[in-house]
Amino acid sequence: MPASRRHTIELPSEAHTRALAAALARIAPSGIEIHLVGELAAGKTAFARGFLRALGHQGAVKSPTFTLVETYVVEPRGALCTVHHFDLYRLGGPDELHFMGFEDYRRPEAICLIEWPSRGGRLLAPSITVTLVATGLDSRRATVEFDSALAEESVEEFETLVANIK
Repeated sequence: MPASRRHTIELPSEAHTRALAAALARIAPSGIEIHLVGELAAGKTAFARGFLRALGHQGAVKSPTFTLVETYVVEPRGALCTVHHFDLYRLGGPDELHFMGFEDYRRPEAICLIEWPSRGGRLLAPSITVTLVATGLDSRRATVEFDSALAEESVEEFETLVANIK
């Protein structure tokens, strides 16, 4: 049976959100954009923390609300990788991406985690979109959608990893 490109996962705690992020970190190739969609306090930054921790980052992971981007260099799987964590909430419009040099962050060896991607308009191109919805104080529902260009093997591995989260 072919792997599905859309998955809905119940996350009863922040630990489950971090586990989902770790599953995506394990299969995410360099050179992609992961869009994190959700209202305020939906768990986007908690997801980013889990993602970076799974890649081996041990320092602080703060929300880039005021800096717009925080950059982390990690070494998963024995190769250096740069992760750029964006928060576009304060962006006035897509044109501001040009002013902040967004194109310079898009590199084959980098992963871009982007909170509030709707503020970037059509200039952004997600490989994976994670939509988080609060369903309780600590619980969330996540919908993960893979772009059709993402390798089928990655989606199948993700399905196996997600089965262990539930």
